[in-house]
Amino acid sequence: MNEHIQLMIDWIEDNLKNQFSLDELSNYMGYSPYYCSFKFHQVTGISIRRYILLRRLYLSTEDLANNRKIIDVAFDYDYSSQEAYSRAFKTVFGINPREYQLNKLPVQSFVKLTINKDGEWCRMNVSRKIEVEQLQNEKSELFDKDVLNILNGQVMYEEFKENRLMGDSDYAPFNEAMCVNATTKQVFDKEFINTRASGHHGSVENYINKVIVPLDNLFNKEYKCIVLWFGEDMFCQMNLLTILSYLEQSGYEGKVFLNCFREDEFKVNQTELKLGYYYSVYKEVLVNHNKPSYELLPVMYQAIDIYLDMLKEDNAVVKYISKNKDLPTSELINRLFALFPTVGYGDLQYIELINKT
Repeated sequence: MNEHIQLMIDWIEDNLKNQFSLDELSNYMGYSPYYCSFKFHQVTGISIRRYILLRRLYLSTEDLANNRKIIDVAFDYDYSSQEAYSRAFKTVFGINPREYQLNKLPVQSFVKLTINKDGEWCRMNVSRKIEVEQLQNEKSELFDKDVLNILNGQVMYEEFKENRLMGDSDYAPFNEAMCVNATTKQVFDKEFINTRASGHHGSVENYINKVIVPLDNLFNKEYKCIVLWFGEDMFCQMNLLTILSYLEQSGYEGKVFLNCFREDEFKVNQTELKLGYYYSVYKEVLVNHNKPSYELLPVMYQAIDIYLDMLKEDNAVVKYISKNKDLPTSELINRLFALFPTVGYGDLQYIELINKT
């Protein structure tokens, strides 16, 4: 069956710039339209039409970045008008195509699915050192002593610190998962620590040692610049939102850069951020679970959509678990990692969802 789904994906990819016809796909596959739709969704966790929408829009960002005319891009990807394309683009990315073209802001990647015979999704692995060296050539000042790098998670922190990837600057990990459990309005205060520790079913002491102590430099030293290394998935972006909220609460006045990346290929998109509204967004989204009322980076806008959807009992991940509950837990977790990279959950979050389901 996985080979059949790959054939569907290959056919779709070859026809992304043509008007999609489920009947043509079913004729090519030799199965009924219903069967093609059902099996595609069952194996990939996403509908064919949603896959096509996201692939077209993601690929179109490359054309926009190359300064092609928006109307030409719209017609290339089978939109009836520039207005229809712009509406779809803004719905997914939170900004219109012209704004993206002018500012080249980071978006979540949506790459072609590639399934091998064992049903695993292929991933690239590019050396982080090479990418960091390229960044150093562009902004050498980010490698100075007065710079703090905050990295999403202990593993990335240890790799960066051990190899001194950012030169003489300081390093600190953020060992949290803000996309799950309740939080409080003030970040890193006593109530926050107690609430987060309780949500993770651990002691306050353990939470302090794991999350708060490693951030000591952030709390006690002054920096001219803070560089935030967070992936483009929802898990990382909710952690990023929390750190940005704290920087505003603490009155930080230096520069802030986001180095946003995809885990599989580690291609970094560097953006200088302006503080001023992230605390409000943090309260709206992570505290009150509402949509934000501010314009955001597309990658964070997309992550918030995923976060709010994951709060629903019938979200796409839960539906997939329900349909595949007979699989061994280890195999199901591997599939979830591969199928839902934009969620960014780890083993613990998926195991909890599996147990609940």
